[in-house]
Order: sequence, then C-alpha cells, then structure tokens
Amino acid sequence: MKTTARPPVWLLVTWGATRLLLLLFVFKVWVFPGPDVTSDVSVIYQGWFEVLRTGSFPLDDVTWQYPPAAALAILSPGLLPFLDYAHAFFCLAFLADLAAFALLGRAGRRPGRSMRGAWVWVVGVPLLGPTVYARYDVMVTAVAVAALLAGARHPRVMGALIGLGAMLKVWPALLLVGVRRWSVWLAALVSVSGLAALFAVSMPGAFAFLTFQRDRGTEVESLGSLVFHVARHHGWDGQVLLNYGSVEFVGPYVGLVSTAALFLTGMAFGWLLLWRLAATRFGTRTAADAAFVAVLMFTVTSRVISPQYMVWLIGLAAVCVCLRGSRMGLPAVLVLAASGLTLLEFPIWFSHVVQSDTLGVCLLVARNGLLVVATLVAARVLWKETAPRDTPARLPGQASRTRESSVPS
Repeated sequence: MKTTARPPVWLLVTWGATRLLLLLFVFKVWVFPGPDVTSDVSVIYQGWFEVLRTGSFPLDDVTWQYPPAAALAILSPGLLPFLDYAHAFFCLAFLADLAAFALLGRAGRRPGRSMRGAWVWVVGVPLLGPTVYARYDVMVTAVAVAALLAGARHPRVMGALIGLGAMLKVWPALLLVGVRRWSVWLAALVSVSGLAALFAVSMPGAFAFLTFQRDRGTEVESLGSLVFHVARHHGWDGQVLLNYGSVEFVGPYVGLVSTAALFLTGMAFGWLLLWRLAATRFGTRTAADAAFVAVLMFTVTSRVISPQYMVWLIGLAAVCVCLRGSRMGLPAVLVLAASGLTLLEFPIWFSHVVQSDTLGVCLLVARNGLLVVATLVAARVLWKETAPRDTPARLPGQASRTRESSVPS
C-alpha cells in the first residue's frame, strides 16, 4: 500500500508547486521575462466580453476567429463577479487545469491504466509558462481529455463532449478520427447541431469566424515561416506585422507558402483517411492514439502554431500514455521537449524570433523539428499497431468478436 500511495503524493506536491508559480506569474506577483502574455485576457478577451454580453458576436473584429461556443469561455469570468475580468479568467483556467489533472489522476489508478499520463500533464503544462493560463485553450483541452477518458464507459458522453469541444475551438473534432461506434458520432453530431442552432438563433454573426480564419497568413512561429526567416537574410523584402491577431509575415510569396501549408494539411487528411480504411485492429488505445496523431499533423501543417496550441498536444499525449502498453511514449517526450523550447521562443526570446536572428531561427528549427519528428514517429506507431502489412482474412464470426471486444473510442 505504501508504494502505491507515494506517486499520488508526489504528483500533488509537484502539481501544487508548479501551479502556484503559474498563478504568481499571471497575477504579476512575479514578472515573467518577455512581452506580457496576459494582455490578451485584459485587452482582447475583455473587449470581446463586453460585446458578447450585449447578445452579439464581435462582427467588426477580425481577431475573433473561433466557433460560437467560444463565447461561453469568454463570458465565463462573469461567473466570478467579485473578481475583475482578468483575475477571474486566470482562476477559471486554473480550475480547468485542475479538472484535467484530476481526471488523469483518477484514470491512472484504474486497472490497465498508468499514472504516467498524469505526470505528463503535471510536467508539461508549466513548461509553457504563464501563457497557458492566459488563453482559453486549457479549458478546451480539459474537455478533450474528459471526452477521451469517458469513451470506454460512456460513449454518448464522449460524443457530446467532442461536439462541445469542436464548437469551442474546432480541433477536438479530430478526436473522432479513431472512433468506430456510431453512438459517439451521433452524440457528437447532436451536440454540434444543437449548439450551432442555439447560437445561430440567439446571437447574430455566429459563423463570421469562418471568413476571418480563411484570410490568415503565415504566422512567424509556424513551420512554413522558416522559409521567410531564412529569406530575410537573402534579400526578401517582406515585413513582420500584427495581422489578424497574430504576428505574421506579409509580403511576396507569403500567399504561396500559406497555400502550400493548406496543401500539406490536405495531405494529412488524406493520410488519416487512408489509415482509417487500412486499419483492421481497433483496441483500447486506438482512439487516443489516432486523436494524438491527427492533432499533431494538423498542428505541424498549420499556417499558425501559437504557443497555446502545445497544451492540446500535452493533453492528448497524457491520455495516450495513461493507457498501459502505449507506444506513444517517445512522441510524448518529444512534445514535452518542444513545449520547453516553445517557452523560450515565446515569450522569453520572442524578439529574436520576430527579428529572424540566429537565436530565434535556431529555436524555431529545433521546436518545429521536434514536432515534425513526433508526428512521424506517432503516425508510424499508429499504422503498425492498427494496420499490419499482412492481415489474414477473418471469418464473419471472428470479425464480429473483434468488434465486440474493441473499446470505442
């Protein structure tokens, strides 16, 4: 009993110490180096809050690029009227972090599970620094973690949570990639349809975000941005500007690189479709592993890799390694390493990234390189475990028994 009791105690101590540090930074008791990452909450989010509370989406603000249920996250600090907006938001982000930690800790103590998932979350989140509490992505990630962990016992709950997550920030829809039970898909569809109809009827401009998102360029931290970071040293005459809410490259050939990124995203979708058609073995780990691979692929190929995107990967990696026998350990470690480098490139040395100097470019090459390697390794593991090269033909009865023994996911 003593040996099984120790890990949770150390887990709690580590979580408490690291989260206290994050709160001290976002509450500005201590000042974190680099630009102020909390300004997005006190300026942008609070500005949206004032518009949303009138019953309309911020239609004149191109930085609003989120699905309609994101309004729930932005309005949520109103639940704590005794705090100012920013402080209330930080407290709610902290609670979302706590919820994900509690879910992973509880899951890790069940048969066939491991506490490694909780450790990945405990270690990974503070590697992103105060940014993680100054964006609503940690709330979305908590919903995604809950969805994946609910899949085995409560498939309809899983589907409903995936639908909610997709309406908060789109990417949780990728959790359906490795799901075979129609009950999960149906619950997700009902959830999305219900929320979409509710917001479309009650608040004008619910889907204006689609236009704003379409017009984004190549952000300075993305994989494609490396082309322009290098090109600036060889006569390229473009600029780095704040555009559509992020720091992007603007100038010759930016549109071409952005189109190439979309093409790579299309290729990623094609690979996932091919994998789904070829996969023959779906087990307890398949849904989490497939979700991790899908989000890695779409993050790496995106025109934008904002620092807060890393919390998505940390959450999914944590769920993967929470399942005993998972072979996603190496990709999870690579994601943790990439998260540490992300903290260095933003906010600590973001000025070097913007200037495209040697330090900034090296940080981006290392961080994005780790993400590319993690994606390739994770995709290879998923394929080998679920789509073996030589799969013997199965009798109808055998196929039926296989389906019955598989956990949805």
